[in-house]
Amino acid sequence: MTQAFKNVVVVGGSYVGVATAKELANLLPSSHRPRFAILPSHEHKCLIPYTTTFSLSPDPSRHEVIQAKALSLSPTTSTLHIDTPFQGSTTVPFTHLIAATGTNLSPPGTIPHNTKPRAITFLQSYQSSLRTALSIIIIGGGAVGVQMACDLKEIYPHKPITLIHSRHNLMPAYHPSLSDLIKSRFAELGVNLITESRVVIPERGFPLTAQPTDVHLQDGRTLTADFVITATGQTPNNQWLRSSLGNGVINKKNGFVKVKPTMQIDGGPWENLFAVGDINDCGAHKAAKPGMLQAGVAARNITALVRGEEAEEQLEVAPAGIHLTLGLTKNVIFRNPDTAKGVTEPYINLKDEEDMNIEEVWGRRGPKVTSQRDYHL
Repeated sequence: MTQAFKNVVVVGGSYVGVATAKELANLLPSSHRPRFAILPSHEHKCLIPYTTTFSLSPDPSRHEVIQAKALSLSPTTSTLHIDTPFQGSTTVPFTHLIAATGTNLSPPGTIPHNTKPRAITFLQSYQSSLRTALSIIIIGGGAVGVQMACDLKEIYPHKPITLIHSRHNLMPAYHPSLSDLIKSRFAELGVNLITESRVVIPERGFPLTAQPTDVHLQDGRTLTADFVITATGQTPNNQWLRSSLGNGVINKKNGFVKVKPTMQIDGGPWENLFAVGDINDCGAHKAAKPGMLQAGVAARNITALVRGEEAEEQLEVAPAGIHLTLGLTKNVIFRNPDTAKGVTEPYINLKDEEDMNIEEVWGRRGPKVTSQRDYHL
């Protein structure tokens, strides 16, 4: 591998990882480069190619996208170890590294494949099971469970759709007004809601194919459905960091990576290691916008370090907010009140739009959509 450039490595290629890489590509001096389910017939839209990730940077030819799995890193030698050779080597040297590996969800929240054709095949099979099932139970009243319940009830209005949640309020990280809004939407659509009840999750999980399945609740009740969706939270993708840097960088209570307000990884003498997005424990809620803000802070602090300056910019954690779909054409922008500024009521903006402007998302990531065929890139 040529060492004409010094590498700033971004590990993770989802929303926040790509945002960090693009930010760095526009900020770094020329000596450095960043490296890097339900609705039928729309599955190809959720997988955006990386081909134009750096197209708007001052010199796209300086930057690389590496498709590989990060295995570990060596902080003393500043090298990243990957599972697939890139330019003849399974190690990538770096001056600075940003972990943006996010979290794992139960399928289909996380797709268990790393190529677009196989991922699309998986999603189509999942859609087929949903189509075949006569009734569906969703476990978990977070964003994923709520959005899936609304989508399913709109696509299959005559199928019984039941959501089970362990607490009284849905999405309890937010102001109770959001829960009230969601419950109203459930009533409008006809989604059955069971709250304050926990499900006994089988050790091997529930089947990913349509078949009569018993769902046991801890209060002794048993429900039956033809398909069960588990949407009970996220598991941090921290294994490669834990094995490399030790347990001291992980918050034992939740598994997320400890960071300073500068987005630098806490727990060791590593001023050149950063973590952004859902993987970290910065105190911000897990969503796209706060991840983007973290990406900007990390990118600007790395640029300062490259210039021989201090990493001084710190993240300001804002009240939790979310852009949440409530079906195929309805969604809401919701933000908790900023009590520090004396605001007592949440911000609520209900909207009617299909796909939440997926064309704009593709445009921000690089590929310009001129026809439906472009989504199959």
